[in-house]
Amino acid sequence: MSNHNTFESVKIDPKSERILARVLEENPDLHHILSESEDEKEVYAALRKWILDQIDENSIALKYYSNTITGRDGFRKLKWKEFGAIRILDYIDHEGMKYDDPNLRGERYYNHPIRMLWLAVREGRGGGKPPFFRDMLHLFRQIKGISHREFPDKQRIMEWMDRHPSGLDPEIVKIREENRNRIINVFLRKIDEGEMGGSFLELDASWSHEKKFNKMLEWWNSKLFHLKMAIRSPELLNEMLDYSLDPDTMDILYQAREAGIPFFVNPYYLSLLDTRANKKFIGADQAIRDYVIYSRQLVNEFGHIVAWEKEDIVEPGKPNIAGWLLPEGHNIHRRYPDVAILIPDSMGRACGGLCASCQRMYDFQRGNLNFNLDKLKPGESWPDKLQRLMDYFRNDAQLRDILITGGDALMSADKSLIKILDAVYDMAWKKKEDNKSRADGEKYAEMLRVRLGTRLPVYIPQRIDDSLIKILSEFKEKASKIGIKQFVIQTHFETAMEVTPEAKMAVEKLISAGWIVTNQQVFTAAASRRGHTAKLRKVLNEIGVLPYYTFSVKGFMENYHNFATNARSIQEQTEEKVIGEVSYRNYVKIRKFTEKATEIRRSVYDLLEDEDAPFIGTDRNVLNMPGVGKSLTFRTVGITRQGRRILSFDHDHTRNHSPVINKMGNILIVESKSISDYMDQLEDMGEDIREYESLWGYSLGETEERVPIYEYPEYDFSVTDHLTNFSMTETESSV
Repeated sequence: MSNHNTFESVKIDPKSERILARVLEENPDLHHILSESEDEKEVYAALRKWILDQIDENSIALKYYSNTITGRDGFRKLKWKEFGAIRILDYIDHEGMKYDDPNLRGERYYNHPIRMLWLAVREGRGGGKPPFFRDMLHLFRQIKGISHREFPDKQRIMEWMDRHPSGLDPEIVKIREENRNRIINVFLRKIDEGEMGGSFLELDASWSHEKKFNKMLEWWNSKLFHLKMAIRSPELLNEMLDYSLDPDTMDILYQAREAGIPFFVNPYYLSLLDTRANKKFIGADQAIRDYVIYSRQLVNEFGHIVAWEKEDIVEPGKPNIAGWLLPEGHNIHRRYPDVAILIPDSMGRACGGLCASCQRMYDFQRGNLNFNLDKLKPGESWPDKLQRLMDYFRNDAQLRDILITGGDALMSADKSLIKILDAVYDMAWKKKEDNKSRADGEKYAEMLRVRLGTRLPVYIPQRIDDSLIKILSEFKEKASKIGIKQFVIQTHFETAMEVTPEAKMAVEKLISAGWIVTNQQVFTAAASRRGHTAKLRKVLNEIGVLPYYTFSVKGFMENYHNFATNARSIQEQTEEKVIGEVSYRNYVKIRKFTEKATEIRRSVYDLLEDEDAPFIGTDRNVLNMPGVGKSLTFRTVGITRQGRRILSFDHDHTRNHSPVINKMGNILIVESKSISDYMDQLEDMGEDIREYESLWGYSLGETEERVPIYEYPEYDFSVTDHLTNFSMTETESSV
């Protein structure tokens, strides 16, 4: 544990001195307050008065600051300088707050941004680093009106979007074909040299190279090939990438292997990485590359990673942090009253690859997850267990939505998937039958939505074959007859560069089965570049996919490299996604999208025409909180000496929550990266950071409203208010 006096005697460095001098030069009133105040209490009082003098006493800012006004309407009415004024007032209110910083393995710190500034002015000490002072410089420029927020127009946003190519662009398609051929030739060479073989790779030694190559091309179109031939070592990865990885990267990958981090990249996904220095497409594949190549921070933290989602930590017989009592076996995860996640005991516990910023890295660290695919085949006890899990849904008063995921729902073999879907159908039918004996107002929620969570349309689109489509089509046909109304494939495209001809064909097949396809993007640093996410939305819309969520990166220091600050998520939402905002006049139209899933591309095209928009922003920018639920409602209440912001998150009050949140209060999150370091990272990626200048000023946010596509259809009866499988008493002590 760190004492709050640990850094107060530390002299600030010359770079910090220079930045501080600019702060004081631009703000003589602030200079007077900091230099003349005898103690910190005097500083707080004088600074509060100075800030209040900057804003009108009847302004929206004071009402927002005091929570008299909340929500999106109040947020949108705030003036730019008022963002900064609220932040200073919140800094003062939270001075001296203690927190455990999981980024520094739980070290305890005291939040003292104003005291650090005061000590720096009075004594040249306080421990503040350049990113801290750089953040302060921009904060006071915002309050003084020196810096302004200029909203980019539609043309500018479109120009940003045009910087980012798509995997459907002819030149990119040609490059990927060449990559595929190179990878196949590496496999053939290794087979000829006896380094690879086995029953799966049966190539007659007498065949010509051309015949062997064509056989490999045939195998390339099968899911099994990409799973069996997945690259599991740094050496083979580098060879497959034509030895294009630099020594520093290889050193990190070697260390990752020694640390026990699994390595699993399938050949198809690897073919999306370019190995040549093509000036036209420099950095185009960065978002993909950052999913494949591990960072030094991940390697250093592996073994010390702290669980992010607290509701996933369950003790037998006790409710999780959201208050839900769950069946034994870690097969059901739950936050909300109306939806629960089902993770089958099957291949569905695995994925088609391991993402570097995987939310389940904590479970890989504990050994609960791995890529020993043969061991994930369902055991004899699974059918009985599946029935018990379905009984949980059947006997729950509020559950109406099941998300089958893992891992990856479509990693399950066809036979396993059929059994799971049949079990869901039987449960939904029985739940409906049970309601016949219940009075109106006492009836349980019936099943309305079935979702399959999968990244295979991106990782291994070859999995989306005719056999799977037949399964999905038949399930939808019979399930629709018993009242299930929404059938959703929930996938995870990260970048427009992942939208390939193969992925497009996979999506088209899924849509033909009558399921809508929605997307959840993780807002990584590479994906957060200006126009990148907007371009992804556009390309997804064109193939019939609806954006659903844009998630801030979860986790702590292990995800440092991929983390884009929550301020950037607010900036993207406010300055880029806004051109795709759906008008209220089209809410009736968009609500019906799920009713005609096979016509989704036509429906989206017509809506884009009506809105005169390049894409429809049907997603919400949010963070999966380390408490309960998703939200982007936060205030910046502190900042570390390294410039990492401390955010106080409130829950999303626009949706149905567990009653536990009424006792939980706000969730405190210490970001793993400063705005300063994030800006430096953008510059390293070739970005012009002048285009991001307003980023410094986004210090609070409000969760967006849900677009009606994602609302549940209404019942023709009243559901009970009663909660089953729930307990408040045992959660109160941990809230």
